[in-house]
Amino acid sequence: MATAGQQRDARAGSGFAVVAQQELRDLWLGGRGVLLLLAFSVLVSVITYLSATNQAVNFLEQHEAVNLTLQVAVAVGGLMALVIGADAVSGERERGTLEALMLTPVPRAALLAGKLVASLSLWFAAIVVSIPYVWFLGKDVGAVGDSIVVGIGVGTLIALGLAGFGLLVSTLARSNRLSLSTTLLVLLALFAPTQLPTGAQKGWAGDLLLRVNPVSAGEHYIGKIVVNQHDWGHDASWLVSPIAAAVLFTVLAMFVAPRFLTLHGGGAR
Repeated sequence: MATAGQQRDARAGSGFAVVAQQELRDLWLGGRGVLLLLAFSVLVSVITYLSATNQAVNFLEQHEAVNLTLQVAVAVGGLMALVIGADAVSGERERGTLEALMLTPVPRAALLAGKLVASLSLWFAAIVVSIPYVWFLGKDVGAVGDSIVVGIGVGTLIALGLAGFGLLVSTLARSNRLSLSTTLLVLLALFAPTQLPTGAQKGWAGDLLLRVNPVSAGEHYIGKIVVNQHDWGHDASWLVSPIAAAVLFTVLAMFVAPRFLTLHGGGAR
Protein backbone atom coordinates (compact mmCIF):
# COMPACT_ATOMS: atom_id res chain seq x y z
CA MET A 1 0.00 0.00 0.00
CA ALA A 2 1.43 3.36 -1.04
CA THR A 3 2.19 5.85 1.69
CA ALA A 4 0.85 9.40 1.67
CA GLY A 5 4.29 10.66 0.62
CA GLN A 6 4.46 8.23 -2.29
CA GLN A 7 0.98 9.21 -3.44
CA ARG A 8 1.93 12.87 -3.25
CA ASP A 9 5.10 12.25 -5.28
CA ALA A 10 3.14 10.28 -7.88
CA ARG A 11 0.58 13.08 -8.15
CA ALA A 12 3.34 15.66 -8.53
CA GLY A 13 5.05 13.58 -11.21
CA SER A 14 1.90 13.07 -13.23
CA GLY A 15 0.95 16.72 -12.76
CA PHE A 16 4.34 17.83 -14.01
CA ALA A 17 3.96 15.69 -17.14
CA VAL A 18 0.50 17.10 -17.87
CA VAL A 19 1.64 20.71 -17.39
CA ALA A 20 4.79 20.18 -19.47
CA GLN A 21 2.75 18.68 -22.33
CA GLN A 22 0.24 21.52 -22.20
CA GLU A 23 2.95 24.18 -22.12
CA LEU A 24 4.78 22.57 -25.04
CA ARG A 25 1.55 22.42 -27.05
CA ASP A 26 0.79 26.07 -26.32
CA LEU A 27 4.32 27.11 -27.24
CA TRP A 28 4.73 25.14 -30.46
CA LEU A 29 1.21 24.56 -31.77
CA GLY A 30 0.25 28.07 -30.71
CA GLY A 31 2.91 29.42 -33.06
CA ARG A 32 5.19 31.39 -30.71
CA GLY A 33 7.91 28.76 -30.70
CA VAL A 34 7.74 28.28 -34.46
CA LEU A 35 8.03 32.03 -35.15
CA LEU A 36 10.97 32.42 -32.75
CA LEU A 37 12.73 29.40 -34.26
CA LEU A 38 12.13 30.71 -37.77
CA ALA A 39 13.68 34.06 -36.85
CA PHE A 40 16.57 32.19 -35.21
CA SER A 41 17.10 30.12 -38.37
CA VAL A 42 17.27 33.25 -40.52
CA LEU A 43 19.82 34.81 -38.14
CA VAL A 44 22.05 31.71 -38.09
CA SER A 45 21.79 31.42 -41.88
CA VAL A 46 23.01 35.01 -42.29
CA ILE A 47 25.85 34.50 -39.79
CA THR A 48 26.91 31.27 -41.54
CA TYR A 49 26.82 32.92 -44.96
CA LEU A 50 28.92 35.85 -43.78
CA SER A 51 31.35 33.48 -42.05
CA ALA A 52 31.71 31.34 -45.17
CA THR A 53 32.21 34.44 -47.32
CA ASN A 54 34.91 35.77 -45.00
CA GLN A 55 36.61 32.38 -45.10
CA ALA A 56 36.79 32.66 -48.88
CA VAL A 57 38.70 35.94 -48.66
CA ASN A 58 40.86 34.71 -45.74
CA PHE A 59 39.40 37.18 -43.25
CA LEU A 60 38.11 34.49 -40.94
CA GLU A 61 39.77 31.17 -40.10
CA GLN A 62 37.44 28.16 -40.17
CA HIS A 63 37.65 27.42 -36.46
CA GLU A 64 36.76 31.04 -35.76
CA ALA A 65 33.82 30.81 -38.16
CA VAL A 66 32.51 27.74 -36.32
CA ASN A 67 33.03 29.51 -33.00
CA LEU A 68 31.14 32.61 -34.15
CA THR A 69 28.15 30.62 -35.35
CA LEU A 70 28.11 28.47 -32.22
CA GLN A 71 28.32 31.44 -29.87
CA VAL A 72 25.48 33.20 -31.68
CA ALA A 73 23.41 30.01 -31.36
CA VAL A 74 24.15 29.75 -27.63
CA ALA A 75 23.47 33.42 -26.97
CA VAL A 76 20.23 33.69 -28.95
CA GLY A 77 19.01 30.26 -27.81
CA GLY A 78 19.53 31.35 -24.21
CA LEU A 79 17.73 34.62 -24.94
CA MET A 80 14.69 32.78 -26.27
CA ALA A 81 14.59 30.53 -23.21
CA LEU A 82 14.80 33.63 -21.01
CA VAL A 83 11.95 35.41 -22.81
CA ILE A 84 9.63 32.40 -22.61
CA GLY A 85 10.50 31.94 -18.93
CA ALA A 86 9.88 35.63 -18.21
CA ASP A 87 6.42 35.39 -19.78
CA ALA A 88 5.50 32.05 -18.21
CA VAL A 89 3.67 33.25 -15.10
CA SER A 90 3.26 37.02 -15.45
CA GLY A 91 1.91 36.57 -18.98
CA GLU A 92 -0.73 34.09 -17.81
CA ARG A 93 -1.56 36.39 -14.91
CA GLU A 94 -2.29 39.27 -17.30
CA ARG A 95 -4.17 37.06 -19.77
CA GLY A 96 -6.42 35.84 -16.94
CA THR A 97 -5.52 32.17 -17.36
CA LEU A 98 -3.40 31.73 -14.23
CA GLU A 99 -6.34 31.28 -11.86
CA ALA A 100 -7.64 28.23 -13.73
CA LEU A 101 -4.13 26.76 -13.77
CA MET A 102 -3.66 27.27 -10.04
CA LEU A 103 -6.99 25.56 -9.29
CA THR A 104 -5.80 22.31 -10.84
CA PRO A 105 -4.76 19.59 -8.32
CA VAL A 106 -1.09 19.92 -9.19
CA PRO A 107 1.67 21.11 -6.81
CA ARG A 108 2.86 24.58 -7.69
CA ALA A 109 6.43 23.37 -8.02
CA ALA A 110 5.22 20.94 -10.70
CA LEU A 111 3.48 23.82 -12.51
CA LEU A 112 6.69 25.81 -12.63
CA ALA A 113 8.75 22.75 -13.59
CA GLY A 114 6.48 22.19 -16.59
CA LYS A 115 6.92 25.80 -17.64
CA LEU A 116 10.70 25.50 -17.26
CA VAL A 117 10.72 22.49 -19.59
CA ALA A 118 8.77 24.46 -22.20
CA SER A 119 11.26 27.34 -21.97
CA LEU A 120 14.21 24.98 -22.42
CA SER A 121 12.58 23.32 -25.42
CA LEU A 122 13.33 26.45 -27.45
CA TRP A 123 17.02 26.15 -26.65
CA PHE A 124 17.15 22.49 -27.66
CA ALA A 125 15.29 23.28 -30.89
CA ALA A 126 17.77 26.09 -31.58
CA ILE A 127 20.84 23.88 -31.14
CA VAL A 128 19.30 21.21 -33.38
CA VAL A 129 18.79 23.84 -36.08
CA SER A 130 22.39 25.04 -35.60
CA ILE A 131 24.07 21.64 -36.00
CA PRO A 132 23.94 21.58 -39.86
CA TYR A 133 25.52 25.05 -39.97
CA VAL A 134 28.30 24.01 -37.59
CA TRP A 135 28.89 20.91 -39.70
CA PHE A 136 29.05 22.95 -42.91
CA LEU A 137 31.62 25.37 -41.51
CA GLY A 138 33.75 22.87 -39.59
CA LYS A 139 33.69 19.67 -41.67
CA ASP A 140 36.95 20.43 -43.48
CA VAL A 141 38.98 21.06 -40.32
CA GLY A 142 37.58 18.35 -38.05
CA ALA A 143 35.92 20.87 -35.76
CA VAL A 144 32.43 19.41 -35.82
CA GLY A 145 32.32 16.82 -33.01
CA ASP A 146 33.88 18.84 -30.20
CA SER A 147 32.02 21.97 -31.29
CA ILE A 148 28.61 20.33 -31.14
CA VAL A 149 29.26 18.63 -27.80
CA VAL A 150 30.64 21.76 -26.11
CA GLY A 151 27.88 23.87 -27.63
CA ILE A 152 25.15 21.58 -26.30
CA GLY A 153 26.77 21.23 -22.87
CA VAL A 154 27.63 24.86 -22.21
CA GLY A 155 24.56 26.18 -23.99
CA THR A 156 22.28 24.02 -21.85
CA LEU A 157 23.88 25.37 -18.68
CA ILE A 158 23.42 28.97 -19.86
CA ALA A 159 19.86 28.35 -21.08
CA LEU A 160 18.92 26.61 -17.83
CA GLY A 161 20.25 29.49 -15.75
CA LEU A 162 18.51 32.12 -17.89
CA ALA A 163 15.22 30.23 -18.07
CA GLY A 164 15.24 29.67 -14.31
CA PHE A 165 15.98 33.35 -13.72
CA GLY A 166 13.21 34.40 -16.10
CA LEU A 167 10.72 32.08 -14.42
CA LEU A 168 11.67 33.41 -10.97
CA VAL A 169 11.23 37.03 -12.06
CA SER A 170 7.97 36.18 -13.85
CA THR A 171 6.57 34.67 -10.64
CA LEU A 172 7.52 37.67 -8.51
CA ALA A 173 6.68 40.47 -10.97
CA ARG A 174 3.31 42.19 -10.71
CA SER A 175 3.11 42.77 -14.47
CA ASN A 176 4.35 41.09 -17.62
CA ARG A 177 5.97 44.31 -18.79
CA LEU A 178 7.99 44.51 -15.57
CA SER A 179 9.05 40.87 -15.89
CA LEU A 180 10.19 41.16 -19.51
CA SER A 181 11.94 44.51 -19.05
CA THR A 182 13.78 43.28 -15.95
CA THR A 183 15.03 40.09 -17.56
CA LEU A 184 16.10 41.83 -20.77
CA LEU A 185 17.93 44.52 -18.78
CA VAL A 186 19.81 41.81 -16.89
CA LEU A 187 20.57 40.04 -20.16
CA LEU A 188 22.05 43.21 -21.63
CA ALA A 189 24.22 43.55 -18.52
CA LEU A 190 25.39 39.95 -18.95
CA PHE A 191 26.38 40.50 -22.59
CA ALA A 192 28.07 43.86 -21.96
CA PRO A 193 31.44 42.35 -20.87
CA THR A 194 31.77 40.57 -24.22
CA GLN A 195 31.98 44.01 -25.86
CA LEU A 196 34.94 45.16 -23.78
CA PRO A 197 38.12 46.00 -25.72
CA THR A 198 40.61 43.15 -25.86
CA GLY A 199 43.05 45.06 -23.67
CA ALA A 200 40.46 45.57 -20.95
CA GLN A 201 39.62 41.86 -20.95
CA LYS A 202 43.25 40.93 -20.26
CA GLY A 203 43.54 42.79 -16.95
CA TRP A 204 42.67 41.11 -13.66
CA ALA A 205 39.48 43.15 -13.33
CA GLY A 206 38.37 42.30 -16.85
CA ASP A 207 39.22 38.64 -16.35
CA LEU A 208 37.22 38.54 -13.10
CA LEU A 209 34.25 40.23 -14.76
CA LEU A 210 34.27 37.66 -17.55
CA ARG A 211 34.58 34.73 -15.14
CA VAL A 212 31.74 35.69 -12.77
CA ASN A 213 29.40 36.34 -15.70
CA PRO A 214 27.92 32.95 -16.69
CA VAL A 215 27.25 34.00 -20.29
CA SER A 216 30.68 35.44 -21.04
CA ALA A 217 32.44 32.66 -19.11
CA GLY A 218 30.55 29.96 -21.01
CA GLU A 219 31.23 31.54 -24.39
CA HIS A 220 34.89 32.03 -23.48
CA TYR A 221 35.15 28.32 -22.69
CA ILE A 222 33.54 27.44 -26.03
CA GLY A 223 36.16 29.58 -27.79
CA LYS A 224 38.99 27.82 -25.97
CA ILE A 225 37.73 24.42 -27.15
CA VAL A 226 36.74 25.36 -30.71
CA VAL A 227 39.35 27.96 -31.70
CA ASN A 228 42.34 27.20 -29.47
CA GLN A 229 41.59 23.44 -29.45
CA HIS A 230 42.47 23.09 -25.77
CA ASP A 231 41.77 19.94 -23.80
CA TRP A 232 38.36 19.91 -22.12
CA GLY A 233 39.81 20.10 -18.64
CA HIS A 234 42.41 22.78 -19.38
CA ASP A 235 40.01 25.72 -18.97
CA ALA A 236 37.36 24.03 -16.83
CA SER A 237 37.50 26.87 -14.28
CA TRP A 238 35.53 28.98 -16.77
CA LEU A 239 32.55 26.67 -16.24
CA VAL A 240 32.18 27.51 -12.54
CA SER A 241 29.81 30.44 -13.01
CA PRO A 242 27.62 28.78 -15.72
CA ILE A 243 27.20 25.70 -13.50
CA ALA A 244 26.56 27.82 -10.40
CA ALA A 245 23.97 29.96 -12.21
CA ALA A 246 22.18 26.90 -13.63
CA VAL A 247 21.97 25.24 -10.22
CA LEU A 248 21.10 28.41 -8.28
CA PHE A 249 18.29 29.66 -10.51
CA THR A 250 16.83 26.20 -11.05
CA VAL A 251 16.67 25.69 -7.27
CA LEU A 252 15.14 29.14 -6.76
CA ALA A 253 12.58 28.60 -9.52
CA MET A 254 11.58 25.15 -8.24
CA PHE A 255 11.69 25.60 -4.46
CA VAL A 256 11.36 29.34 -3.72
CA ALA A 257 9.21 30.73 -6.54
CA PRO A 258 6.24 28.37 -5.80
CA ARG A 259 5.77 30.13 -2.46
CA PHE A 260 5.18 33.40 -4.32
CA LEU A 261 2.94 32.02 -7.05
CA THR A 262 -0.18 34.14 -6.56
CA LEU A 263 -2.74 35.81 -8.81
CA HIS A 264 -1.23 39.22 -8.15
CA GLY A 265 2.50 38.50 -7.84
CA GLY A 266 5.06 39.86 -5.44
CA GLY A 267 3.79 38.16 -2.29
CA ALA A 268 3.90 34.81 -0.56
CA ARG A 269 0.73 32.82 -0.38
